[in-house]
Amino acid sequence: MGSALPLLPTSVIGSYAWPAWLHTALEAAQRGEYGPDDMREVQDDAVDLALRDQADAGVDTVTDGEMRRVGFFTAEFYGHFQGLRELPPRRKVGIAGHDQRESYEAVAELIAPAGLGLVGEYNYLRTRTSASLKMPCAGAYTLAGRIKPAGVYHDRMAVAHALAQIINTELKALVAAGADFIQIDEPSYAVHPDAPREFVDLFNATVAGVDAKIGLHLCFGNFVGRPVAKRSYRPLFPHILDVHADQLALEFANRELAELDLWREFPNNKGLAAGLIDVKNYYIETAEDVAERIRAALHYVAPEQLTVVPDCGFSQTARWAARAKLKAMVEGTRIVRRELTGAQQEPKV
Repeated sequence: MGSALPLLPTSVIGSYAWPAWLHTALEAAQRGEYGPDDMREVQDDAVDLALRDQADAGVDTVTDGEMRRVGFFTAEFYGHFQGLRELPPRRKVGIAGHDQRESYEAVAELIAPAGLGLVGEYNYLRTRTSASLKMPCAGAYTLAGRIKPAGVYHDRMAVAHALAQIINTELKALVAAGADFIQIDEPSYAVHPDAPREFVDLFNATVAGVDAKIGLHLCFGNFVGRPVAKRSYRPLFPHILDVHADQLALEFANRELAELDLWREFPNNKGLAAGLIDVKNYYIETAEDVAERIRAALHYVAPEQLTVVPDCGFSQTARWAARAKLKAMVEGTRIVRRELTGAQQEPKV
């Protein structure tokens, strides 16, 4: 396991920016020029690159960059399910948007007899670093959003509960393999905030009996850097605080720190992973920009509860910008950490 974390630990949400060669490798694989071992080698190397960039920046809790996942959904999750039929995109021409993404319909009860692949991801990651690790996993309601019930299930929530059982089995296998921090990514909660009580029940079913630190990431969508909903968490509060999660990861930077006051309005004992780096903006924050945002967050959340993260994953950000933003995030955090602890300097990573 990783070493003890400092005050104001830094982390990432999950995904990391792809290098150019990973894009070309995927295109070659789609043309049939790569075998499965070739692609595995490429993806292993991509994970190593993501780890190196996080280590170079000094990030405290790292992920594998989700480098084996081609986008947030796709075959890296849906390819493990039996009982699905892929549908053509609703729109194929023009500006990239959410309506060009993949979708499916249920043709039978959904099962995943070989699991979802997260255990293999974790096992490789654990061999490559001694840092503190977080394992992200797409949530049931968000995954259900691209599956038409098609008469097999009553509605989207019924699909989600079926997926929750599959995900729960995978999370327990992750814990058995050694994972101690798992984050469930559910942007669709904030996109469809009309049923917060149902979301709580669904989430708690997803993580029932999973003996690990649990995080819940809520955002507003980030495909090609675009949100897909009215960007407010307020409709989810206070119900969302009943989820069996130790930490909520919320985006603030791209909303000019709006709604930080929710943490004061609805006091709770959960950790807050505050998104203080804007992944949708190519303005590169300075360390002092980040320090100012952290100081603002500390007006509402105790330093012992606060983790500093980007708003969302870096999969839609160019790597040069992702590297610079990670470095600024860590340097800005160290400024405030020194202010809080009185330390003169920190050892180089």
